[in-house]
Amino acid sequence: MSSAVYTARIEKLRDRMRETVTDLVAVGPSRHMTWLTGIDPHGDERPVLFVVSQSWAGFLMPGLNVDSVRQHTDLPMIPWSDAEGPAAALAQVLAKTGVTTPTPSLVLDETMRTDFSQLLLRALPGAHHRFTEDTVGWLRARKGADEYALLKASALLNDRACKAAIAALRPGVTEREIADVVKQTYAAAGATPEFTLICFGANGAFPHHHTGDSVLGPNDPVLIDIGGRLNGYPSDMTRVAHMGEPSAEFRKVHAVLERAVQAAVAAAKPGVAAKMVDHAARSVIAEAGYGDYFLHRTGHGLGLDVHEPPFITGNSEQILAESNVFSIEPGIYLAGKFGIRLEEVVIIRNGRAEILSELSRDIAQ
Repeated sequence: MSSAVYTARIEKLRDRMRETVTDLVAVGPSRHMTWLTGIDPHGDERPVLFVVSQSWAGFLMPGLNVDSVRQHTDLPMIPWSDAEGPAAALAQVLAKTGVTTPTPSLVLDETMRTDFSQLLLRALPGAHHRFTEDTVGWLRARKGADEYALLKASALLNDRACKAAIAALRPGVTEREIADVVKQTYAAAGATPEFTLICFGANGAFPHHHTGDSVLGPNDPVLIDIGGRLNGYPSDMTRVAHMGEPSAEFRKVHAVLERAVQAAVAAAKPGVAAKMVDHAARSVIAEAGYGDYFLHRTGHGLGLDVHEPPFITGNSEQILAESNVFSIEPGIYLAGKFGIRLEEVVIIRNGRAEILSELSRDIAQ
């Protein structure tokens, strides 16, 4: 993305900081930093911070990384050396922010190293601190048009990868071999795999099965949960297939989950609490008698991270907003038999949930 995108994001953060009465935001080497600046610096034990106030935004940066990072941003940097340590450089950073109140309102990156946070808190002993949920996280959950386009392209590539996996299914193939087909599809498009869960037979009843050397039998069900990263943005989708004729029970469970997906998609609108989307899916499953076999939340946000807010759980009061992106993935897991999960990633656009994938949720045979 262009530097103008990151400049605009920093200004949006400042607007949000005013709305939330926040004096200072500090993020470490993380997706938060990448989203705000486009920078993904080398990460080790040496403190790296990106700090934003109303009057200044810049980096605390190890001196040995400055020249490398400078190739990718014009944002200011205060360097420090191994011989001197970061304390004096951090004091310069804080002086440049113009924050003089002895009890500043400080937002800390919840994903950065604890020792980085402690360094900052020791320098601001009177700070009232919290995490990024109502500032950087709030902004990241509302995708811009550029992010929508990248997520859509990644989803369409995932469709192709899933089709390739299904086409490669035959008795005698292993889970690992199908995962390789998926990875090859990503590689051919310049993408990298995030995860490849290929589950044959009863392995589908493990929601987080580790793809292995299980061999596909002539009458086995198949669960395919895959995601790749294209141009920095991931995908996530789950579909099912079946060798031979699916059993009546398999078809029944699939039909229940199809209704659950449709109910959750219909419920996902701006102004609705996330828990109501979970409730919509869960109610369909419970009414069909499978409530005890739906073992996880209905979904999670998707952006630079595969899992990020909003989380679609039964107790989440978070209010969904226009341009939120998240998964809807109800599942039913029958131990020793099979598991089925149908997963879509949706974006709330124009007051409704729009599915990014264009691949059918029907049982592939």
